[in-house]
Amino acid sequence: MLGINNTDLTVYQNPNAYEEHGLVSVQNESQPGGQLGILTTLKLGTPVLRLRFMPGLSFQEKTLTYRSLDSTNFPKGMSEERINATSLDFPLSFIFRTKRFNNFAAYALFGGQYSIDLQSQQDASQNYIDPFIKLNRYDIHGQLGGGIDFYAPFFKFSIEVKYSHGVKSTFIQDYSPVAKPIDQLYNKGWWFSIIFQS
Repeated sequence: MLGINNTDLTVYQNPNAYEEHGLVSVQNESQPGGQLGILTTLKLGTPVLRLRFMPGLSFQEKTLTYRSLDSTNFPKGMSEERINATSLDFPLSFIFRTKRFNNFAAYALFGGQYSIDLQSQQDASQNYIDPFIKLNRYDIHGQLGGGIDFYAPFFKFSIEVKYSHGVKSTFIQDYSPVAKPIDQLYNKGWWFSIIFQS
């Protein structure tokens, strides 16, 4: 499996962020990334229902842009925080397929994913001169998507799109200037993959 992703964050601000920290807004911007993995499937009694496990490695980047009245911690009233992640992903999905029509078939999927961020700074010492956002190394996602299978004489390949959203906040509150205005952060993203099978 090879693919690209577009990930960002669902941001929940501290309800008193403006009054207590002078925060005007926090905007998240999605960034492109990539992933690769291997595929294993198991038929569940019928050709149209399968269980799929597709462990992989993904590269992600997310950006938060702060606008604030606090010029001490946010020079010129704004700051940009980039959050990079290199994750081991373990998605487990139920696949509902249509019957094959000529050389095509379609399918829908839903499931969950457990991720380990190898680049996480959750245990790093905070730099209060140049602070950074801390996210938990471990995360759980819910996933929903679909795809199309194309059958060739000696192999099959699929084009797949799925949406992923964290089921719990991964944000670590350490009371740094960039963390104080935030209440919760959830990982989310779109994943586009091309999957080859012999």
